[in-house]
Amino acid sequence: MTIRILLVDDHAVVRQGLRMFLSLDGEFEIVGEAMDGKQGLEMARKLRPDVVLMDLLMPVMDGVTAIGLIRRELPDIEVIALTSVLEDNAVVGAIRAGAIGYLLKNTESEELIRAIKAAAGGQVQLSPEAAARLMREVRAPESPEALTEREVEVLKLLAKGLSNKEIANTLVIGEKTVKTHVSNILSKLNLASRTQAALHAARIGLVDGIGTQ
Repeated sequence: MTIRILLVDDHAVVRQGLRMFLSLDGEFEIVGEAMDGKQGLEMARKLRPDVVLMDLLMPVMDGVTAIGLIRRELPDIEVIALTSVLEDNAVVGAIRAGAIGYLLKNTESEELIRAIKAAAGGQVQLSPEAAARLMREVRAPESPEALTEREVEVLKLLAKGLSNKEIANTLVIGEKTVKTHVSNILSKLNLASRTQAALHAARIGLVDGIGTQ
């Protein structure tokens, strides 16, 4: 299955570098490039990529704003924040806006490729530095509307880093049913992304850590 990717970064040399090495992987198709958040949002509407790689510091519209608008309008598109910034407000802002992942631009190319493939499958991808900051900062309601037993099972597996397909196989249910459960979990916990849900699960003790099976 081809993963369609949109690159959003205001530096042409960064986009060119990403395009060059991502194009070497047969599973990827770079469907477009944008130089700011506004253009990124417009291209996401038009091209409907599977994954958007989004810089955060850009002119016209910053990445956090663009992530929020894409996730609200086009919830099937997963967004990975790919940035050189590791400030708490940037990390927290991107995840609150709905990014499924947060990676630094010094991430090894193989790790980025793995992260894109995982994000396309609905798996949370955070750099260790970002995860540490998020555990302190991102808060879900202390007593949210009660999750059903099945939703708790889905949340636990999601937080352990499983994709929708893997969760479906583990629980012997359909992949569409998993998507519905995830949507209900986010709605009940008043969260914007799977990443926030995984952090919440770790914080309340459902799992030992994010992405640890």
